[in-house]
Amino acid sequence: MTDTNQAEIVIVSGLPRSGTSLMMQMLASAGLEVMTDDARTADVDNPRGYFEMERVKGIRKDASWLPQARGKVLKMVSLLLYDLPAGERYRIVFMERDLNEVLASQRKMLIRRQQPLGHDEELRRYFELHLDKVQAWLRQQSHIDVRNVCYNDLLRQPLAEAQRVCEFLGGALDAQQMAMVVDETLYRNRKPG
Repeated sequence: MTDTNQAEIVIVSGLPRSGTSLMMQMLASAGLEVMTDDARTADVDNPRGYFEMERVKGIRKDASWLPQARGKVLKMVSLLLYDLPAGERYRIVFMERDLNEVLASQRKMLIRRQQPLGHDEELRRYFELHLDKVQAWLRQQSHIDVRNVCYNDLLRQPLAEAQRVCEFLGGALDAQQMAMVVDETLYRNRKPG
């Protein structure tokens, strides 16, 4: 990822509340340049920040900024992956998390923000269908490479998972530095068991 004209764009993706912000923190700590505008600031739900960029949300209408992301990393919710222009090469770190934990985390966040709640079973069905569909679509894209990372595994064995991500991204990142970012005290929405 050294030649800016040929460099791949690294994307951290997944469902909301699946660990994407944690992975962004890890990649930033390892020295990968993060594209963020800091418009969404840290709060009780993400005390270390969201690492988002507003322009990503409008990628379907305007992707003119995307070449600036070559050799860098940005965060994108999985629903927007379909809008990635085919003229670039992408490496996607796709975060997966137990859906019970995703739903619990979303519920708590929406309650704090006094926003309407959906029904968990409807959301679960939607998320399951969406994940199946987006993963099948990703497998068909010759310009996209994907590494799925389980949030729950990442918390249990941060160094091993960080090493897998480093290998996927070319091996030049510091896995030890990445693993040090993981703070299990921020794992607040655990599945029972």
